[in-house]
Amino acid sequence: MNNFWLILSQSYTTKFKTKSFLVTTVLVALAILVATNMERIFSYFDEGGETEQIAVVDESGTLFEPFQAQFSAVEDEVKLVKTNESESVLKDEVEEGTYEGYLMLRETEGGLPAGVYKAGNITSSGSAEQIQQALQSLKTIHAAESLQLTDEQMKIWNAPVQFNTVALADTAKSEEERMQAQSLVYVLLFFIYLSVIMYANMIASDVAIEKSSRVMEILISSVSPVTHMFAKILGVGLLGLTQLGIWLLVAYLSLANQPESLAANWLGFSSLSSSMMIYAVIFFVLGYFLYATVAALLGSLVSRLEDVQQMMTPLTLLVMAGFFISMYGLVQPESTFITVTSYIPFFTPMTMFVRIGMLNIPLWEILLGVGVLLVSIFLLGSIGARIYKGGVLMYGKSNSLKDMKKALDLSKNR
Repeated sequence: MNNFWLILSQSYTTKFKTKSFLVTTVLVALAILVATNMERIFSYFDEGGETEQIAVVDESGTLFEPFQAQFSAVEDEVKLVKTNESESVLKDEVEEGTYEGYLMLRETEGGLPAGVYKAGNITSSGSAEQIQQALQSLKTIHAAESLQLTDEQMKIWNAPVQFNTVALADTAKSEEERMQAQSLVYVLLFFIYLSVIMYANMIASDVAIEKSSRVMEILISSVSPVTHMFAKILGVGLLGLTQLGIWLLVAYLSLANQPESLAANWLGFSSLSSSMMIYAVIFFVLGYFLYATVAALLGSLVSRLEDVQQMMTPLTLLVMAGFFISMYGLVQPESTFITVTSYIPFFTPMTMFVRIGMLNIPLWEILLGVGVLLVSIFLLGSIGARIYKGGVLMYGKSNSLKDMKKALDLSKNR
């Protein structure tokens, strides 16, 4: 048991002190800070900047003031400037940066407002939509006046249609809850996917490096290969939880200071439940152990670091398949396909988590998913320990899954 904790501690501390781990942790933490404070960053650069201006040529002579009133209701950061300058002059002033663009206001034959907006690059101009919206409102007012509608009739005309959606299924969430859950689940799902791939490859590479440097021969002479495998898996797993915990803590502290920000609302931070975070940790840990066990036995079959990626390709494809299935599950969480795949061990960590986040599923389904993972981890651990036991003794070019049988035969002779 002392050897187990010694290897576990060595796997954890050695990786924790590596430059790659520290740099990755810091860079991702900084990226989280930037993403969660994007609104503040933009506002900082906007402070002290000049107010954008749009020139307006009112060919009708009567539309500018009512249009300005409607435009101000939808956009208060852009100033409208009435002018009688020619289009050639206005074009030059747009190119010089005096104006963001210019609007030609006119009346149609029916007496309704219309306009043409011209800017240097329409795709980079954020005002075109607001101009159209203001013109639409002004057109509605003019049309109502021409029809001689009363104020009461105007209210009826402008009143939005009464429409609500009600989910009949017991497992369904409201539209607002679903939108918030979708954003949060996507972020956590991406972390699970990225972490499983990163740490599974780390374990396989470590085993291959130890074999190529002949360190493995010294290790297995003092500790059993099975103890070595599980100590390494647990050590790297704790490293992964440490890194994930740091990132989640950074995100939490950043969003806690701005609960009304766009990032907090998009992630549903205000309604974030502790149960969601607990489920995220549970399925991260179980998913990690499932894939890490397979990664360790695959790493034991190769003797060179260059062969690790080729051997890990099937496992990586499984993780990617689970991730893409989960992406589909974010859109159609109630589908039979997602329900079935949530009980397939290699897809369960991600697809079951999607169902938990997007639906109100019964507790027994969650426990069944956890049970499937635990049983799968136990079975893969038992088989993996045997293969690992023989695989660490195999040297030479070995990058075929057929070598598992050879590793099993070697383990029987030990």
